[in-house]
Amino acid sequence: SDLAAARTARRRLQLVFQDPFSALDPRMSIGDSIAEALRASGRTWSRDARVARVRELLTLVHLDPDRAGDTPAAFSGGQRQRVTIARALAGEPSVLIADEVTSALDVSVQGAILNLLRELQERLGLSMLFISHNLAVVRYISDDIAVMRHGRIVESGPTDELLAAPSAAYTLDLLDAVPVLGVRMTTE
Repeated sequence: SDLAAARTARRRLQLVFQDPFSALDPRMSIGDSIAEALRASGRTWSRDARVARVRELLTLVHLDPDRAGDTPAAFSGGQRQRVTIARALAGEPSVLIADEVTSALDVSVQGAILNLLRELQERLGLSMLFISHNLAVVRYISDDIAVMRHGRIVESGPTDELLAAPSAAYTLDLLDAVPVLGVRMTTE
């Protein structure tokens, strides 16, 4: 049936949203939030198994499992993004869609989240659709790239090759927008 197919697709594809502050219910503990995703996965979990899996998922994203009872307000933006990643992993997806997952975070935290995503890709065999305007981030996380403008792919290929010799004007614009370390911005 269409409903069964939608449920299967939902389990295989999970989304991590851009803004970790609005992605979590502020009244719900992070453990309950992850447990809710476990229940939605379609599997039946005993209470003990659910608690153990929540702890395992928190550990997987490098958060202290003893903090499962805390609400999102007790966490920084980067920690909240780790919770949303754990929540997405609760359904054991084969594809993780990461929509601008670092753009709402401080630059100092972005690298840690990117490293976590790479680690999870390797450890869990995850495929990832990583959406970002920041081509420096895309270069770091992606094997292949498709550059889109107005909902259409303007060019695609292996990341290193495409970024070394882009052909589309929009790709060049995106590359020009990548900040360069050591360059001081002035208002003059």
